[in-house]
Amino acid sequence: MHSRQAEIAAALKVQPPFEGAAAIQAQIERRVRFIQNCLRESGMKTLVLGISGGVDSTTAGLLAQRAVEGMREAGEGDDYRFIAVRLPYQVQQDEHEAQLAVDTIKPDECHTVNIGAAVLGLSQATEALEPLTAEKRDFVLGNTKARMRMVAQYTIANARQGLVIGTDHAAEAVMGFFTKFGDGACDLTPLAGLVKDQVRQLAAALGAPEQLVHKVPTADLEELVPGKPDEDAHGVAYRDIDAFLLGQEVSAEAARIIVETFDKTAHKRQLPKEP
Repeated sequence: MHSRQAEIAAALKVQPPFEGAAAIQAQIERRVRFIQNCLRESGMKTLVLGISGGVDSTTAGLLAQRAVEGMREAGEGDDYRFIAVRLPYQVQQDEHEAQLAVDTIKPDECHTVNIGAAVLGLSQATEALEPLTAEKRDFVLGNTKARMRMVAQYTIANARQGLVIGTDHAAEAVMGFFTKFGDGACDLTPLAGLVKDQVRQLAAALGAPEQLVHKVPTADLEELVPGKPDEDAHGVAYRDIDAFLLGQEVSAEAARIIVETFDKTAHKRQLPKEP
Protein backbone atom coordinates (compact mmCIF):
# COMPACT_ATOMS: atom_id res chain seq x y z
CA MET A 1 0.00 0.00 0.00
CA HIS A 2 1.04 3.59 -0.62
CA SER A 3 1.60 5.49 2.64
CA ARG A 4 -1.18 7.97 1.77
CA GLN A 5 -3.92 5.53 0.76
CA ALA A 6 -5.67 5.29 4.12
CA GLU A 7 -5.42 9.03 4.73
CA ILE A 8 -6.94 9.96 1.37
CA ALA A 9 -9.67 7.33 1.58
CA ALA A 10 -10.66 8.61 5.02
CA ALA A 11 -10.72 12.22 3.83
CA LEU A 12 -13.13 11.26 1.03
CA LYS A 13 -15.20 8.94 3.29
CA VAL A 14 -14.74 6.05 0.89
CA GLN A 15 -17.20 3.20 1.42
CA PRO A 16 -15.87 -0.38 1.71
CA PRO A 17 -16.60 -2.81 -1.14
CA PHE A 18 -20.21 -3.98 -1.29
CA GLU A 19 -20.66 -7.56 -0.15
CA GLY A 20 -23.57 -8.79 -2.19
CA ALA A 21 -26.95 -7.53 -3.35
CA ALA A 22 -28.22 -6.80 0.16
CA ALA A 23 -25.37 -4.38 0.78
CA ILE A 24 -26.10 -2.58 -2.49
CA GLN A 25 -29.77 -2.24 -1.60
CA ALA A 26 -28.81 -0.93 1.84
CA GLN A 27 -26.69 1.75 0.20
CA ILE A 28 -29.53 2.71 -2.11
CA GLU A 29 -31.95 3.03 0.80
CA ARG A 30 -29.42 4.99 2.84
CA ARG A 31 -28.83 7.47 0.05
CA VAL A 32 -32.53 7.85 -0.72
CA ARG A 33 -33.12 8.67 2.97
CA PHE A 34 -30.27 11.18 2.80
CA ILE A 35 -31.91 12.98 -0.12
CA GLN A 36 -35.28 12.99 1.65
CA ASN A 37 -33.72 14.40 4.82
CA CYS A 38 -32.04 17.16 2.82
CA LEU A 39 -35.45 18.21 1.52
CA ARG A 40 -37.08 18.06 4.95
CA GLU A 41 -34.31 20.03 6.65
CA SER A 42 -34.23 22.70 3.95
CA GLY A 43 -37.97 23.12 3.64
CA MET A 44 -37.58 22.84 -0.13
CA LYS A 45 -39.95 20.87 -2.34
CA THR A 46 -38.00 20.20 -5.53
CA LEU A 47 -34.81 18.45 -6.61
CA VAL A 48 -32.99 19.61 -9.75
CA LEU A 49 -30.32 17.62 -11.58
CA GLY A 50 -28.63 17.93 -14.96
CA ILE A 51 -28.78 14.66 -16.93
CA SER A 52 -25.84 14.08 -19.27
CA GLY A 53 -26.40 10.46 -20.27
CA GLY A 54 -23.53 9.17 -18.13
CA VAL A 55 -23.78 6.66 -15.30
CA ASP A 56 -23.26 9.23 -12.55
CA SER A 57 -26.17 11.53 -13.39
CA THR A 58 -28.34 8.53 -14.27
CA THR A 59 -27.71 7.00 -10.85
CA ALA A 60 -28.26 10.26 -8.98
CA GLY A 61 -31.45 10.85 -10.97
CA LEU A 62 -32.83 7.40 -10.16
CA LEU A 63 -32.13 7.99 -6.46
CA ALA A 64 -33.76 11.43 -6.59
CA GLN A 65 -36.93 10.20 -8.30
CA ARG A 66 -37.22 7.37 -5.79
CA ALA A 67 -36.79 9.87 -2.95
CA VAL A 68 -39.60 12.21 -3.97
CA GLU A 69 -41.93 9.34 -4.86
CA GLY A 70 -41.34 7.87 -1.42
CA MET A 71 -42.19 11.16 0.26
CA ARG A 72 -45.39 11.51 -1.74
CA GLU A 73 -46.42 7.94 -1.02
CA ALA A 74 -45.77 8.49 2.71
CA GLY A 75 -48.20 11.40 2.68
CA GLU A 76 -45.57 14.07 3.28
CA GLY A 77 -46.91 16.18 0.43
CA ASP A 78 -47.96 15.88 -3.19
CA ASP A 79 -45.76 18.84 -4.12
CA TYR A 80 -42.40 17.05 -3.85
CA ARG A 81 -40.96 16.92 -7.37
CA PHE A 82 -37.83 15.90 -9.24
CA ILE A 83 -36.84 17.92 -12.30
CA ALA A 84 -34.33 16.40 -14.71
CA VAL A 85 -32.60 19.02 -16.85
CA ARG A 86 -31.04 18.45 -20.24
CA LEU A 87 -28.22 20.96 -20.76
CA PRO A 88 -26.76 20.49 -24.25
CA TYR A 89 -24.16 22.81 -25.70
CA GLN A 90 -25.60 23.40 -29.18
CA VAL A 91 -25.90 19.80 -30.51
CA GLN A 92 -24.94 16.94 -28.19
CA GLN A 93 -23.41 13.99 -30.01
CA ASP A 94 -24.66 11.39 -27.51
CA GLU A 95 -28.12 12.89 -27.18
CA HIS A 96 -29.68 9.43 -27.65
CA GLU A 97 -28.00 8.23 -24.45
CA ALA A 98 -29.08 11.33 -22.54
CA GLN A 99 -32.65 10.66 -23.68
CA LEU A 100 -32.29 7.01 -22.68
CA ALA A 101 -31.27 8.16 -19.19
CA VAL A 102 -34.32 10.42 -18.94
CA ASP A 103 -36.59 7.62 -20.16
CA THR A 104 -35.09 5.29 -17.54
CA ILE A 105 -35.43 7.74 -14.66
CA LYS A 106 -38.98 8.84 -15.59
CA PRO A 107 -38.64 12.18 -13.79
CA ASP A 108 -41.67 14.18 -12.71
CA GLU A 109 -40.55 16.87 -15.14
CA CYS A 110 -37.85 17.22 -17.79
CA HIS A 111 -36.62 20.65 -18.87
CA THR A 112 -34.12 21.50 -21.61
CA VAL A 113 -31.82 24.52 -21.52
CA ASN A 114 -29.38 24.82 -24.41
CA ILE A 115 -26.34 26.67 -23.03
CA GLY A 116 -24.80 27.33 -26.45
CA ALA A 117 -25.88 30.96 -26.88
CA ALA A 118 -24.95 31.88 -23.29
CA VAL A 119 -21.45 30.38 -23.54
CA LEU A 120 -20.77 31.94 -26.94
CA GLY A 121 -22.07 35.32 -25.79
CA LEU A 122 -19.81 35.30 -22.75
CA SER A 123 -16.80 34.16 -24.78
CA GLN A 124 -17.30 36.98 -27.29
CA ALA A 125 -17.48 39.54 -24.49
CA THR A 126 -14.36 38.31 -22.66
CA GLU A 127 -11.17 40.04 -23.83
CA ALA A 128 -8.95 37.76 -21.73
CA LEU A 129 -9.69 34.89 -24.11
CA GLU A 130 -8.37 36.67 -27.21
CA PRO A 131 -4.59 35.98 -26.83
CA LEU A 132 -5.01 32.33 -25.88
CA THR A 133 -4.06 29.44 -28.14
CA ALA A 134 -6.94 27.49 -29.62
CA GLU A 135 -6.25 24.60 -27.22
CA LYS A 136 -6.12 26.78 -24.10
CA ARG A 137 -9.22 28.72 -25.12
CA ASP A 138 -11.08 25.46 -25.70
CA PHE A 139 -10.11 24.23 -22.23
CA VAL A 140 -11.17 27.47 -20.53
CA LEU A 141 -14.52 27.49 -22.33
CA GLY A 142 -15.03 23.85 -21.30
CA ASN A 143 -15.09 25.02 -17.69
CA THR A 144 -17.37 27.89 -18.71
CA LYS A 145 -19.83 25.33 -20.08
CA ALA A 146 -19.84 23.47 -16.76
CA ARG A 147 -20.45 26.72 -14.87
CA MET A 148 -23.20 27.80 -17.23
CA ARG A 149 -24.94 24.47 -16.72
CA MET A 150 -24.91 25.04 -12.98
CA VAL A 151 -26.25 28.58 -13.45
CA ALA A 152 -29.16 27.09 -15.40
CA GLN A 153 -29.85 24.47 -12.75
CA TYR A 154 -29.86 27.05 -9.96
CA THR A 155 -32.14 29.30 -11.99
CA ILE A 156 -34.67 26.47 -12.19
CA ALA A 157 -34.15 25.60 -8.52
CA ASN A 158 -34.70 29.22 -7.45
CA ALA A 159 -37.91 29.34 -9.45
CA ARG A 160 -39.24 26.10 -7.97
CA GLN A 161 -38.13 26.01 -4.31
CA GLY A 162 -35.44 23.54 -5.22
CA LEU A 163 -32.14 22.01 -4.24
CA VAL A 164 -29.51 21.21 -6.87
CA ILE A 165 -28.01 17.73 -6.84
CA GLY A 166 -24.34 17.15 -7.64
CA THR A 167 -22.90 13.91 -9.01
CA ASP A 168 -19.43 14.00 -7.48
CA HIS A 169 -18.11 10.74 -6.01
CA ALA A 170 -14.83 9.64 -4.48
CA ALA A 171 -13.19 8.53 -7.74
CA GLU A 172 -13.72 12.00 -9.23
CA ALA A 173 -13.10 13.90 -6.02
CA VAL A 174 -9.65 12.38 -5.52
CA MET A 175 -8.64 13.57 -8.99
CA GLY A 176 -10.28 17.00 -8.62
CA PHE A 177 -12.19 16.07 -11.76
CA PHE A 178 -14.89 18.68 -11.62
CA THR A 179 -15.15 22.36 -12.45
CA LYS A 180 -14.82 24.62 -9.45
CA PHE A 181 -18.16 26.41 -8.98
CA GLY A 182 -19.42 24.47 -12.00
CA ASP A 183 -20.46 20.84 -11.53
CA GLY A 184 -18.68 21.12 -8.17
CA ALA A 185 -21.34 23.59 -6.98
CA CYS A 186 -24.48 21.97 -5.57
CA ASP A 187 -26.58 21.52 -2.45
CA LEU A 188 -26.17 17.78 -1.92
CA THR A 189 -24.00 14.98 -3.30
CA PRO A 190 -25.77 11.64 -2.85
CA LEU A 191 -22.95 9.67 -4.54
CA ALA A 192 -20.25 10.91 -2.16
CA GLY A 193 -17.85 8.28 -0.86
CA LEU A 194 -18.45 5.84 -3.71
CA VAL A 195 -15.78 4.66 -6.12
CA LYS A 196 -16.68 4.44 -9.81
CA ASP A 197 -17.51 0.75 -9.84
CA GLN A 198 -19.78 1.19 -6.83
CA VAL A 199 -21.72 3.86 -8.74
CA ARG A 200 -22.11 1.36 -11.57
CA GLN A 201 -23.33 -1.29 -9.12
CA LEU A 202 -25.98 1.06 -7.74
CA ALA A 203 -27.02 2.04 -11.27
CA ALA A 204 -27.48 -1.59 -12.29
CA ALA A 205 -29.47 -2.37 -9.13
CA LEU A 206 -31.70 0.65 -9.79
CA GLY A 207 -32.51 -0.65 -13.27
CA ALA A 208 -30.26 1.46 -15.49
CA PRO A 209 -29.60 -0.04 -18.95
CA GLU A 210 -26.26 -1.77 -19.36
CA GLN A 211 -25.46 0.71 -22.15
CA LEU A 212 -25.42 3.53 -19.58
CA VAL A 213 -23.94 1.53 -16.71
CA HIS A 214 -20.84 0.70 -18.74
CA LYS A 215 -20.67 3.81 -20.92
CA VAL A 216 -17.13 5.21 -21.26
CA PRO A 217 -17.10 8.19 -18.86
CA THR A 218 -16.49 11.57 -20.48
CA ALA A 219 -17.00 15.16 -19.33
CA ASP A 220 -17.18 16.08 -23.05
CA LEU A 221 -16.33 19.75 -22.46
CA GLU A 222 -13.66 20.30 -25.13
CA GLU A 223 -14.74 20.94 -28.71
CA LEU A 224 -11.28 20.15 -30.11
CA VAL A 225 -11.36 16.71 -28.45
CA PRO A 226 -15.05 15.73 -28.44
CA GLY A 227 -15.96 12.83 -26.20
CA LYS A 228 -12.52 12.74 -24.57
CA PRO A 229 -12.57 9.87 -22.04
CA ASP A 230 -12.08 10.85 -18.41
CA GLU A 231 -9.28 8.33 -18.12
CA ASP A 232 -7.29 10.12 -20.84
CA ALA A 233 -7.54 13.30 -18.79
CA HIS A 234 -6.63 11.49 -15.56
CA GLY A 235 -3.64 9.64 -16.99
CA VAL A 236 -4.77 6.64 -14.96
CA ALA A 237 -7.66 4.17 -15.26
CA TYR A 238 -10.72 4.22 -13.00
CA ARG A 239 -9.95 0.64 -11.98
CA ASP A 240 -6.65 1.88 -10.52
CA ILE A 241 -8.31 4.89 -8.87
CA ASP A 242 -10.94 2.60 -7.33
CA ALA A 243 -8.32 0.12 -6.14
CA PHE A 244 -6.20 2.89 -4.61
CA LEU A 245 -9.17 4.31 -2.70
CA LEU A 246 -10.19 0.85 -1.47
CA GLY A 247 -6.73 0.22 -0.05
CA GLN A 248 -5.76 -2.32 -2.68
CA GLU A 249 -2.44 -2.67 -4.45
CA VAL A 250 -1.77 -0.48 -7.48
CA SER A 251 1.36 0.23 -9.48
CA ALA A 252 3.81 2.80 -8.16
CA GLU A 253 3.13 4.98 -11.21
CA ALA A 254 -0.64 4.92 -10.72
CA ALA A 255 -0.25 5.77 -7.02
CA ARG A 256 2.10 8.63 -7.87
CA ILE A 257 -0.36 10.16 -10.34
CA ILE A 258 -3.30 9.84 -7.95
CA VAL A 259 -1.49 11.31 -4.93
CA GLU A 260 0.07 14.17 -6.90
CA THR A 261 -3.28 15.02 -8.49
CA PHE A 262 -5.06 14.85 -5.12
CA ASP A 263 -2.57 17.31 -3.63
CA LYS A 264 -2.58 19.63 -6.65
CA THR A 265 -6.39 19.87 -6.68
CA ALA A 266 -6.85 20.31 -2.92
CA HIS A 267 -8.12 23.88 -3.40
CA LYS A 268 -11.10 22.54 -5.39
CA ARG A 269 -12.33 20.52 -2.42
CA GLN A 270 -12.11 23.37 0.10
CA LEU A 271 -14.39 26.22 1.05
CA PRO A 272 -13.18 29.75 0.19
CA LYS A 273 -10.30 30.83 2.42
CA GLU A 274 -10.83 33.47 5.07
CA PRO A 275 -8.34 35.82 6.80
